Amino acid sequence: MMNVSRPAVHPVDSVPVAPPANDRPPARMKDVQGMPGTTGGLILRLSQFVPALISVSVMITTSDYRSATAFCCLVLAVSLQSLWSLSLFIIDAYALLVKRSLRNHLIVQCFTVGDGITSTLTFAAASASAGITVLINDLNKCNVNHCTRFETAVAMAFISWFAVSPSFILNFWSLASF
Repeated sequence: MMNVSRPAVHPVDSVPVAPPANDRPPARMKDVQGMPGTTGGLILRLSQFVPALISVSVMITTSDYRSATAFCCLVLAVSLQSLWSLSLFIIDAYALLVKRSLRNHLIVQCFTVGDGITSTLTFAAASASAGITVLINDLNKCNVNHCTRFETAVAMAFISWFAVSPSFILNFWSLASF
């Protein structure tokens, strides 16, 4: 007969594992004021909405804003900006009231993309409208057109765009930290 050695299996005593020093979840980036769901974010959304609403109101009450395509684009872009900012203002206010965090990857991604699109459209339309307004001023056609109203609407659109920029940057930064 063949002498085959068989390995002996010896049980090994398990080494006790020490409990972790702290039972805290992994560190996350703290909520910076201006991010979704913070008081600063709520103020930023309001500061985007109010100038956008003023810009739309001034342009729509001007009888000849349809005379230039850039002015029509401004009305469309700033209308979209005001609706976007108002909806996010409501979401931020609700999150603050019920003390919910908006630090969800999909929510922040939606906010970032939306802020990027609306800010780009608002900036492009405001720049084009500013160019047309300067042209009207240079051609001395202000007595026929409503230059002051156009300038006010364009200035409010730029202010709204300026207020969207921090929101976009903070959302993008927050998105990168997930």
